[in-house]
Amino acid sequence: MQNPTECSILSLDLVMAPKLSSMLSLIILLFLFLSPISSHATSSPSPNGEKPSPFGFIKGLQGCHKGDEVNGIQKLKKYLEQFGYLSYSRSKNQTHADDDDFDDLLESAIKTYQANYHLEATGDLDSETVSEMVKPRCGVADIINGTNWMLSGKKRQYHGHGHGHGSLRTVAHYSFFPGSPRWPPSKTYLTYAFLPGTPNWAMSPVSRAYGRWDSATHFTFGWIQDYTSADMTISFHRLDHGDGSPFDGPGGTIAHAFAPTNGRFHYDGDETWSIGAVPNAMDLETVALHEIGHLLGLGHSSVQNAIMFPSISTGVTKGLHEDDIQGIRALYNR
Repeated sequence: MQNPTECSILSLDLVMAPKLSSMLSLIILLFLFLSPISSHATSSPSPNGEKPSPFGFIKGLQGCHKGDEVNGIQKLKKYLEQFGYLSYSRSKNQTHADDDDFDDLLESAIKTYQANYHLEATGDLDSETVSEMVKPRCGVADIINGTNWMLSGKKRQYHGHGHGHGSLRTVAHYSFFPGSPRWPPSKTYLTYAFLPGTPNWAMSPVSRAYGRWDSATHFTFGWIQDYTSADMTISFHRLDHGDGSPFDGPGGTIAHAFAPTNGRFHYDGDETWSIGAVPNAMDLETVALHEIGHLLGLGHSSVQNAIMFPSISTGVTKGLHEDDIQGIRALYNR
């Protein structure tokens, strides 16, 4: 015979069991309901840089070569036109300017691109070429007005520190804008300012980038508040922002700047920006170093470790390279 205490406990268990069972069932149902939502949110593209790159279509063209006709080749032609490698308007043969035909001009443009990026110049869209083309990059063209200064192995004469007049350098890969525009010899102190709307956290990394160029050149840079009188201005923009070089959303072109003495430097506000090396983000200081190089008159370099190399991956940082410093010294005869 059970004692009263045991009976009470048994009764309590019998009463609580259905309640616990109901609560457990409710928890399981909630888990099953919410799990797909959580999984979907994790795998869906976020607005902060996980969206497909504007250059992503090139992956679907891997393996294409002259004679092919594949959907997307016309977009590839636009890509190569944007960065100076292809111009049907300067060619007598404009038959395939607006179609998906992989013609002789496209093959030639790809060979030039491959040479500039130290790839085997086959003219085919091999995996190495596609891998380079889809990387985020500067919006400034590699070839301007048909002149390609980016080809590797160039020899240049310049007045370098510790070298005589006209001394020869055989490892110069840097380039200049057409006509070699530069700041006047008398103007070695240059001011910069941030336009309204620039995030406060972005200012220090840009200032550090100016400090690096300051240490490596004859220039001195000063940060001022009056952007209307500054020699150089820094700002963030999205898509078409009125300068003739629209951005294209996350990925693709990440920034651009203009040759001396224009002074404008624009970040793409749709990118995911970081301070330092952060996965899936662009380092503000590294990109600033590159764009300031343009503001001073440098074009793109074919040296992969140079700050003036056109493309950069997310999650990395870079500093000035000897090729960058040689370029500035050559441009300003220092």
